[in-house]
Amino acid sequence: MADSLAETNRLIEYHAPIAKALTDERTSLESRLIPVTAYIVVACGEAFFRYPELMRRIEEAMPAEEIGRRGRRPGSQVNTVFLWSIANFWLLGRKIVATIDPARDDPALGATVLGFWDRAAAGFRGDDTRQAWDTGTATPYDQETVDALLAGVEAVDDDSRAAIKRFNATLIAYLFLMYFDTRVGSGDTGPYRLDDGRVLLVRDYYRLGESDFWWSSVAKDVPYHNLTAALVLDGVDFTITDFGTAKTDPEDYLDHLVGFGLYTTDTPDRSLQPVPTSELDGIMAAVRSAQSAHYRAIASMDRDEKIRCGAYVYFSFLKQFADEAGVGDELDWSVPRDLPPEWYAFFSAMEGTNTSVEEEGPYYSPYVIGSEAV
Repeated sequence: MADSLAETNRLIEYHAPIAKALTDERTSLESRLIPVTAYIVVACGEAFFRYPELMRRIEEAMPAEEIGRRGRRPGSQVNTVFLWSIANFWLLGRKIVATIDPARDDPALGATVLGFWDRAAAGFRGDDTRQAWDTGTATPYDQETVDALLAGVEAVDDDSRAAIKRFNATLIAYLFLMYFDTRVGSGDTGPYRLDDGRVLLVRDYYRLGESDFWWSSVAKDVPYHNLTAALVLDGVDFTITDFGTAKTDPEDYLDHLVGFGLYTTDTPDRSLQPVPTSELDGIMAAVRSAQSAHYRAIASMDRDEKIRCGAYVYFSFLKQFADEAGVGDELDWSVPRDLPPEWYAFFSAMEGTNTSVEEEGPYYSPYVIGSEAV
């Protein structure tokens, strides 16, 4: 028991400063259209109550390490930011619940969640590290995959570079709204350093078409579900954050794009299939139409409906792990479900300020036995 508590506290203490630093770096938390703070708190409160049992059910079907290993392919959302999130949503939920009813906390729950995360992260990273924070890199794709991505890369000139920049901006904006003002619809990996001194940034665009998001019916005409872009950059260096985004030097990295390839994993075996650049305009047109319809749909929603949609986006991050284990459709992902009604009423009324709050003590508190932390 003591060893388990010590390991759980070690993982809490590992996550705490990283989560604080990443949270402080967020450029925006609230929007005029969507009550982001409210739905995050609802989702994380729900995660506190339900993630431990969901993780137990998932790992009965497949070991967490194997789920992590299977995420090492383009198109998978068992990825850097989803891994960070399944641990930190629960830890944030624990922090929220502790302000209302600390008696609900149980070290066994922490051991279940953080143990699952630790094993899945180890499988995904494939080394002795657990997060992009540890190295500034996320390179899950093996050399065979990198070679396959590079095989379809074409040289970029000024005109094609401008078209690719428009394409990327269009998809990023569309996915941001599709995921209810959450930057997880795309994910970066790298840097993959090439023999000629250039560097490869791989960017996945996830769930562009109809999906488990019930509001995604607006995307029925979007021709692809997942896309993967290979971006060959010259004179650029970058690191990857645990939010799955590249921090580049210089910032205008796409001005240094010298090669581009586009693929989809919408194949029976989830292998990479090239997408001709001649399709970019058609994809953008379908995405813009879906985005306009989605914006109108959100604008017509009441606050409660927006919160339930956004909370589902966050809470169901864990569903990607369940899907990889083959049990995603067997589990209940409805949210809110277990939050006491009065808690939901309180959380759903919250408004964000877009400013960080200074706190005393660690961002996440370790478990305490008696008067001392384990």
